[in-house]
Amino acid sequence: MASGSHLGVGFGLESCTSDVQTAQAFELDGRRVMLIDTPGFDDTSKSDTDILKLIASFLQTTYEKGMKLAGVIYMHRIMDVRVGGISKRNFSMFRELCGDSTLRNVAIVTTFWSEVTPQLGEAREAELRGKDIFFKPVLDKSARMLRHSNTIDSAHDILRQLIGNRPMALRIQRELVDQHLDISETAAGATLSRELLEQAKKHREEIKALQVEMQEAIRMKDEETRKELEEESRKLQKEMHKMQTESQQLASEYRSEKIEMERRMKEMQEKAREEAEQQRQAQIARMRELDEQMQNSAKQSAQEKRKMQDQMDALQRQYDALAADNSDSDWCVVA
Repeated sequence: MASGSHLGVGFGLESCTSDVQTAQAFELDGRRVMLIDTPGFDDTSKSDTDILKLIASFLQTTYEKGMKLAGVIYMHRIMDVRVGGISKRNFSMFRELCGDSTLRNVAIVTTFWSEVTPQLGEAREAELRGKDIFFKPVLDKSARMLRHSNTIDSAHDILRQLIGNRPMALRIQRELVDQHLDISETAAGATLSRELLEQAKKHREEIKALQVEMQEAIRMKDEETRKELEEESRKLQKEMHKMQTESQQLASEYRSEKIEMERRMKEMQEKAREEAEQQRQAQIARMRELDEQMQNSAKQSAQEKRKMQDQMDALQRQYDALAADNSDSDWCVVA
């Protein structure tokens, strides 16, 4: 909505953003702004390990190219009746990626206010603000909590809270690039590995309990129950093996993900340069056309000529802005 881009927006149960997406750049209060959309750690089609590799490789690649984020936005639906375990884990991973020192550049944005009464929404907002198990710890460290009312003005007002920030490197960017840590050694990677191992341990205990029940079913000659328990045990073993494998392969698979991200970033930059060049050529052609009209039409009134000159001046400003797009000082990047 803020950028006028046509990125996917999810409203159903399945995740919509399964890859890192960049919105088309736009101007806000004299700043060139680029928005970056990333999938969350509650994705329905990718594992948390896949999401971490995807986000980390993007952040590392952009940081190596000298790009820092002026702001990071975490979206939360105010219509949600409760903040479940998945949402808490999602936000926990978000914090590990950012680190406490960059929380001043973080905005927690609540959405779907039209789906609740003002009284209910404000009560939930107060609970989210005031409880340590929700957003209070990050708000105490200078993060901001803002509302989005699903309008362009609201979206721009939120961005205005961020575009004046001093761009800062996130914790995972400093860990991977400045400290040369392995992905599994980063705070986010270590947290994810620990969670995977804890889940695998829980599955192992569940399998042991199922085996006891299977022995009882065999003793009672209950073949139907035995088969059901055996199938459930196989599912848990498969899931446990998957978690153990993901934890072990996080570092090795990240390297290939990083190479792929660098390739995609190069393609994105080339495409952006081509589109910018096309816009510049179109503006040059339009300026020439207006100039010819002014030179060839002696009958034009002074008012009409002033109008054409204003159009040419506006096109010149747009051209100059496009030419300056590679300057870091002109850009504000928000993820």
